[in-house]
Amino acid sequence: MAKYLLVAATSTIGKKTAEILHAQGHSLFLTGRDESAIAELAAEVGAVGYAALDASDFSATEAIFDQANNALGSIDGAVCFSGSLLLKSAGATSQAEYDATIAANLTAAFAVVRAASKTMHTNGGSVVLISSAAAMEGLANHEAIAAAKGGIIALSRSAAASYASSNLRFNVVSPGLTETKMTKALTANDASRKVSEAMHALGRLGKPEHIAQAITFLLAPENDWITGQVLAVDGGLSRVRPKIKV
Repeated sequence: MAKYLLVAATSTIGKKTAEILHAQGHSLFLTGRDESAIAELAAEVGAVGYAALDASDFSATEAIFDQANNALGSIDGAVCFSGSLLLKSAGATSQAEYDATIAANLTAAFAVVRAASKTMHTNGGSVVLISSAAAMEGLANHEAIAAAKGGIIALSRSAAASYASSNLRFNVVSPGLTETKMTKALTANDASRKVSEAMHALGRLGKPEHIAQAITFLLAPENDWITGQVLAVDGGLSRVRPKIKV
């Protein structure tokens, strides 16, 4: 069985991924901002270890990779679930909001890539980052989050090229609107939910397990000929236009 480090695992999709990997018999090391929440999840999935972490901190993230490597014996794969959601136009976005969005999404992903390159370069493995359909399709009032998530795609592809010789693979899962704690304000309101569903060709929103299953696919050692790719799990949002009802 494989050994995985899940960063920001207390997110809805992170938790579902941890549950799936645990059910498959893999060993896990988990991190999250809230120590009590990550401790609870670690107990639920029988994790080998856990730690509180602000993933946007380069030094702290590098230290966590070392800690996880020691606890697990090695790291076969890592996932960065760190993220945020800001729905504002550029003109309405403050400097503080922009900085926070970049830190929670792009900076955290960069810190994970940086740490993985130092810890996993000997044996190789799989690193999965999370982007968004907003990085692949122009959506109004998504400027800051689109910039951050678009940067994650570019980051992953460059890292895939840099570390291919070490058999260290980097891929991205790009979700559409998925039912999570973060998107509850959008999905709990019937009117906004219907508008969002209509934007997806399949006419429905994503479930956490849809995204988690894509992540576990990219982590799996048997899929080790995939690198530098973006797997859109978005109900067609980024590529397919639904029929217009008249």
